Amino acid sequence: MADQKQTSGSRPTVLVTGVGRTVGIGAGIAKRLAADGWDIALTYWTAYDERMSWGAEGGATDAIVAELTGAGAKVAAIEADLTDAGAPAAIYDEAERQLGPVTALVMCHAESVDSGLLDTTVESFDRHFAVNARASWLLIREHGRRYRGPRGDGRIVALTSDHTVGNLPYGASKGALDRITIAAAHELAHLGITSNVINPGPIDTGWMSDSLRADLTRQTPLGRLGTPGDTADLVQFLCSPQGKWINGQLLHSNGGFA
Repeated sequence: MADQKQTSGSRPTVLVTGVGRTVGIGAGIAKRLAADGWDIALTYWTAYDERMSWGAEGGATDAIVAELTGAGAKVAAIEADLTDAGAPAAIYDEAERQLGPVTALVMCHAESVDSGLLDTTVESFDRHFAVNARASWLLIREHGRRYRGPRGDGRIVALTSDHTVGNLPYGASKGALDRITIAAAHELAHLGITSNVINPGPIDTGWMSDSLRADLTRQTPLGRLGTPGDTADLVQFLCSPQGKWINGQLLHSNGGFA
């Protein structure tokens, strides 16, 4: 966003959700945007990582914040439970208090617990939709209500997945996320905010078994799995002035994975 920085004389602010682990996609995106001239508001939820197989990463938030500030960014780290319908407004309140108006919203948060049609519980299904769909809608709504930047500078980017088999609530709620995010490209057109979805394909951030990693690699023509940096490259472009003509799209950035 160098052009905007030169024009305004200050760094614009991006809100990146789901930045709880140093090896995660959210952290990779936040680092890339910090290096590109953005101040960073980030959210994390330690309780989610604690109940997942990879576990909470001690000191992760401090390490991420240190790296972002080392890149010249001002940082607001906000712990938020996105199952709470009041969290999105509170997140924006805190981000604006610490850093000022938010120009871009990048949503990397997710509830993701493997289960299929027959073994998914109602509680798990509802929690997936609360985090992946409802919270995303509410974050987008806050962005649209509060955005006051120049027409054409505003950005929304969401990360999605096409996984469904054996992962019913995750895949179904991500499908809802897609529709919500693409709707924003049209309903927020009067503000000049672009809104796009990225499907990054399989990114190994420590959750894959050796056999799954090998199987997914075989299915990718480029012969490797994706990295957080691969996704960050596309997010950086979409958030830049050069990305302003990409709008209302679901983009596959997955090395040809099929």
